[in-house]
Amino acid sequence: MFRKILVANRGEIACRVIATARRLGIATVAVYSEADAGARHTRLADEAWPIGPAPARQSYLVGERILEVARRSGAEAIHPGYGFLSENADFAAACAEAGIVFIGPPASAIRAMGSKAESKALMERSGVPLVPGYHGEAQDLPLLRAEAARIGYPVLIKASAGGGGKGMRVVTEPTEFEAAIEGARREALASFGDDRVLIERYLTRPRHIEIQVFADSLGQTVSLFERDCSIQRRHQKVIEEAPAPGMDPARRKAMGEAAVAAARAVGYVGAGTVEFIAEGDAFYFMEMNTRLQVEHPVTEMVTGLDLVEWQLRVAAGEPLPLPEEKLALHGHAIEARVYAEDPARDFMPAVGTLAHLRQPREVLGHVRVDTGIRQGDTITPNYDPMIAKLVVWGEDRAAAVRRLATALAEYEVVGPQTNLDLLRTIAGHPAFAAAELDTGFIARHAGSLMGSPPPEADAAVVWAAAALAALREQQGQVAAEMRETGDRWSPWAQADAWRMNGEGYQDLHFRRAEEEPVTIRAHPLGQGRFRLRLPGGTVEAELAEDEAGPLLLLDGVSRRLRLVRRGDELTVVLGGRNHALHRIDPLAPPRTETAGNDRVRAPVPGRVSRVLVRPGEVVAKNAPLVVIEAMKMELTLRAPMDGRVESVPHQVEEMVEEGTELVTFEMEAAAP
Repeated sequence: MFRKILVANRGEIACRVIATARRLGIATVAVYSEADAGARHTRLADEAWPIGPAPARQSYLVGERILEVARRSGAEAIHPGYGFLSENADFAAACAEAGIVFIGPPASAIRAMGSKAESKALMERSGVPLVPGYHGEAQDLPLLRAEAARIGYPVLIKASAGGGGKGMRVVTEPTEFEAAIEGARREALASFGDDRVLIERYLTRPRHIEIQVFADSLGQTVSLFERDCSIQRRHQKVIEEAPAPGMDPARRKAMGEAAVAAARAVGYVGAGTVEFIAEGDAFYFMEMNTRLQVEHPVTEMVTGLDLVEWQLRVAAGEPLPLPEEKLALHGHAIEARVYAEDPARDFMPAVGTLAHLRQPREVLGHVRVDTGIRQGDTITPNYDPMIAKLVVWGEDRAAAVRRLATALAEYEVVGPQTNLDLLRTIAGHPAFAAAELDTGFIARHAGSLMGSPPPEADAAVVWAAAALAALREQQGQVAAEMRETGDRWSPWAQADAWRMNGEGYQDLHFRRAEEEPVTIRAHPLGQGRFRLRLPGGTVEAELAEDEAGPLLLLDGVSRRLRLVRRGDELTVVLGGRNHALHRIDPLAPPRTETAGNDRVRAPVPGRVSRVLVRPGEVVAKNAPLVVIEAMKMELTLRAPMDGRVESVPHQVEEMVEEGTELVTFEMEAAAP
């Protein structure tokens, strides 16, 4: 076994690999970009070395720099995690040439499976079923258009050299084809350095099922069963589970054998995943990921194995720890990916500092949180916006679903927008409970999944908590002023709403999002209790605190919650759901709204990758204007109206901040 390894990655997967290495007594070396100085993975490792600026192409993707760190630190092997250099055949070959073990498959296997087109041709020769499509080398537009017509619309365009939903477009009409090809090629080139694409028939109700395979250098190859990864957005997985619901033994055997055959066809060694698309009784090969997958924890939970340990042992030349006949499934596991993104805005990535983070309590074998993020860390536009992976296990699927819902209710994040509300809604959705899964699940149920209102009973809790928090803060300010003056008997040192010849009360004003302001009247009752007149009626309330945090008593009923102050915003976290409120000063001048329909701003920080218009050009509403790249995604910004472009201040390759004006329009002159 190795004495020291280098982990050529960041975030939760780097932390994950370091944890297993530590358990096995292996020293670890972390690498980090300027943006990751002090990140969690650098603190968990025995050593941490800087490798360059924040952009991945100047740090985590520079293989020569990582190899130099490995040589200087004395690392015997490099674990690439997933993403970055994990499926880079040239880097794997460079490791071998430098005498450093690459903890992954040989470069030849990566090359064979690294191209979707070439891997599909190989699978076709091996008799593995494929989705009807075009996987050829010729890439001229007329040929691709003709192939799409032959396959029949809708079609799916996919980057030949990568995965993770990058360089992927669904095309429903021939008129959309050229723009989709151009977008897919740009994204593929930016993500993988290769703009080749393939085209397949787009299946309308498919399930995404993948098989975990493992092979050693002694000729053994096994299947570690399947995972269902059907719940996706932007062609990227959101929730995965093992085993796949409804998988009968005959199909499991057939898919496992096909996956093992695929691995053996390329002389595979290490951990790999063979991905299939399934519809009805048929299944088709999609691709092979020649690395550890993001969703590998669900396989670990149902098999009781540590797949990173298997990777390390195989890379060290040892045989597979267990033969296939000793592998067994036990129970059911589900993984939910917690992302910094806004589902209501087409899952646009979000950035910002995690002002508050409270993760579910981990329970060995039942609840697991894989993360590289801590409270106070910042989600930046440089990398994938995943915050964590929440993994749960139950004796059966129903038990696992219940445990997932419970754990998600405990998850609290205040800062950037997240997908936690969406995950909670999915976990409680009847179709999810019934395992009615396919890749269109989120789109089909969008009406009931997106922006679901909180329970009516929660509204009173939120308003009461906000009012009592404001009163407590006010009392604290008065107490501080009293200490400064030294006159504890001054009437100005009292915050009890006393009035001469009148009832004592105080009105507090709040606004939630763009809703109408709410006025709460608070009558002090003594001993920290208040009678509150809320929008839904009058209650008696008290805000207490113990070792577990804030506790609101509302007419004698207690509710646990969290209060997070950020500037003039107070967030009440109740059952994991965020309720952001703003205190309104009734004496402040009224808010003025500025018209903004004459300009297009960057929705997130990013890099301008394409400018599609020029000053003076007349465009129609929804016409594409600018393409920006952020968090490994391409975002096309469109015209908000018909009009003439006045200015395009930023050029290709420029970095822009959120809110930066990218295109402005000429406004019609006002009538005299």
